[in-house]
Amino acid sequence: MPVGTKIQREIIAWFWVGLAFLLINGTIGQARVIPSGSMENTLLIGDHLIMSRVGYDAGVPFTSWHMPLWRNPKRQQVVIFKPPFAPDTPDYVKRVIGLPGDSIDIHDGAVWINGQKLNEKYTNGTSEPYELHTPYKVPDDCYFVMGDNRGNSYDSRFWGCVPRKDIIGTPVMIYMSLDAPSDAWEPGQIRERFFAYANAILHPGTVRWRRLFHTF
Repeated sequence: MPVGTKIQREIIAWFWVGLAFLLINGTIGQARVIPSGSMENTLLIGDHLIMSRVGYDAGVPFTSWHMPLWRNPKRQQVVIFKPPFAPDTPDYVKRVIGLPGDSIDIHDGAVWINGQKLNEKYTNGTSEPYELHTPYKVPDDCYFVMGDNRGNSYDSRFWGCVPRKDIIGTPVMIYMSLDAPSDAWEPGQIRERFFAYANAILHPGTVRWRRLFHTF
C-alpha cells in the first residue's frame, strides 16, 4: 500500500476518533473542575470530575441546547445542574436533600424531612436555615439541594429548589485532584490554570494522589 494512502487512512481514522470523542463528551459525559469549597470534604477545590449525563440529560456539543431524560435523582445523591437563577453561569454541584413533595425543616443544627431527622455523615459543620422559611414544601418536579459544607454553600436555602429540567448529570469519578490556588479553577482563568498544571508536573506533591479514581 502506498505511503500516501496509509497516511490518508490514518488521518481519516483519527478524525472519526476525534469526532466520536466530541460527541461522547457532549452527550454522554463531560469533565468538570470544582472551584469552591461548598462541597468539602466530599469534593475539594481542584478536584477534576467525570460527569455522567446518561439518563439525566441529552445535549448537543458546542450548544446550550439540552433536554431532560428519564432518570430522576435520589435523596442524598450528588448532582450537577445549571443554577436556575443564573443559567448562563458555570454549573453547580450540590447534594439532593429534598424530593418533590417533601417538607423540609432545618433546626437544632440538622435537616428534617417530613418530620424525620436526616442522617448525614458527610456534612462539614451544622445545618442552618439562613434565608429559608421553614417548613418548606418542595414543589413538583423540583429538588432541594444543599452543599456538604453547610456554613459555606450558596444553595436552595437561599434561592429555592432546582427544577428537574436543570439537572444535567451526576459525578462518577475524580480523575485528577490538584492542590492549587482556587482562582485557577474559576472560569476564564486560562493563565492561572496553565500554571497550576505546570506546577503539578514540576512538583508532583501538589497532586492529591489518594483522591484519584475515587468513584461516587
